Amino acid sequence: MKDDGSYHSPSLGKLTFRETVDEILSMMAAAPEDRYEIVVGTDSQTYPGEAGYVTAVVVHRVGKGGRYFWRRRTERRPKSLRERIHREAWLSYETAEALIRAFKARGVSSFHLEIHVDIGRGGRTRDLVEEVVGMILGTGLPVRTKPEAYAASTIADKHT
Repeated sequence: MKDDGSYHSPSLGKLTFRETVDEILSMMAAAPEDRYEIVVGTDSQTYPGEAGYVTAVVVHRVGKGGRYFWRRRTERRPKSLRERIHREAWLSYETAEALIRAFKARGVSSFHLEIHVDIGRGGRTRDLVEEVVGMILGTGLPVRTKPEAYAASTIADKHT
């Protein structure tokens, strides 16, 4: 697996996970009266022998725009579409859990966080919807699929 652990911001460049969390929390602290949604989604692209996974973390200041951060990792190519979709969902879950732990360690316990998975009722992934949504719901986190899954299907996709 190739992954240096860096996140990237269109406006700030390369960041560590800690710096990414700092940016998210300072954005939320700057306007604490606003409502924020933290959204995590992963998309992938396959290449000969490997797959590139991009996980996006979106901070949506509801009604007022937002910012996003993304991370890329390269792994061996999955054997099937099912394996690849499961990996995308699990990478999003792992990132969401890391964010939750980091927020709580800094005393932030009131936030909305959801996972977006790049699957939908149409296309090649339609048979995986119940399985993958059930997997994420089983972790206790809310999940959205296409067409509402913009973090995975639009933002992460942009960087694959």
